[in-house]
Amino acid sequence: MSTQAVQRSTPLWFIDGLAQIHVSGEETDGRYAVLEIVSPEGDMPPLHVHQEEDEVFHVLEGQVTLFLPGTEVQLAAGETFRAPQGIPHTYRVESPTARWLVFCAPARFDAFVRAVSEPASGEELPPRGRPVDPERFAAEAARQGIELLGPPGALPE
Repeated sequence: MSTQAVQRSTPLWFIDGLAQIHVSGEETDGRYAVLEIVSPEGDMPPLHVHQEEDEVFHVLEGQVTLFLPGTEVQLAAGETFRAPQGIPHTYRVESPTARWLVFCAPARFDAFVRAVSEPASGEELPPRGRPVDPERFAAEAARQGIELLGPPGALPE
């Protein structure tokens, strides 16, 4: 058992949000990862599916709606929902900001976030509408077993 002090991870600008990787797949031999994400109202990533990992959302502050085929789940602070592997999903932030934990098993999402993000200048949200290279984003997603199915705003059928 490690007795190392817990260190806060470097904040990353991930799309329009701020992400911190608290437990990486590198630390768990790829078994799981834990990330914290803060995003502004309206934030909605591309419709996607994780082919190899379950993704669990636990909202700490604000409200987030998760969209899966035939299902719309509204989560408030203290609520948790699992998006199973192989099921298309996306989310939308409904409150002025939201903060949630993402647990992924096995760990791949953390590597994706690290690959497509840039170091944040502090612990604040990035400027809205920062350019994202769609080809790099798609290539890194595919490398981590994430299939992009539609643009931001697209919902699963």
